[in-house]
Amino acid sequence: MRRTIVALLSLATVLLGAVPASAVPAGTNNGWEPAPSAPWDVSAGVRCDFPVHGEPVVDEVVQRVLDTHPDGSAKRVAYKGDLVVRVTNTGTGAFYDADASGTAVVDYRTDGSQFWSVLGPVLVGVGEDRGNLPRGLYIIDGMYTLDINSTGYKTVNMAYGTQDDICARID
Repeated sequence: MRRTIVALLSLATVLLGAVPASAVPAGTNNGWEPAPSAPWDVSAGVRCDFPVHGEPVVDEVVQRVLDTHPDGSAKRVAYKGDLVVRVTNTGTGAFYDADASGTAVVDYRTDGSQFWSVLGPVLVGVGEDRGNLPRGLYIIDGMYTLDINSTGYKTVNMAYGTQDDICARID
């Protein structure tokens, strides 16, 4: 537990840009680049009992590559910025604007798996028997890790935080 908290606090230092202002040339983006989120759709039964559409209504997320694999692909990437996703039940039109403005460092492994260290809210979708949470769409908020194995199975390990069931909000 202590190791997780220390790692997440270290993550906060990285994400908040602990670089002296004098070390950053004027007019640079300090390595941060836009990381826009695309709209998405899922069929009934995949996440919720009904079809769902998600689309960013606020998307100011930026990313910074912290490390690369020998082939040049991203190995470790930091993400930060405001993100609000409008999640809509396309059967009824009911929607919820989900604040997913968390910060994360994501390790991209060569086998296609990912390991996320997160502070704050992130929107996470889980399929049937595809994670340690029931099938659904969640805003997971707090200090936690998300391990996505190479088959897509998602394991959320909470140090502290909450889980908000978005399917229930728009049912």
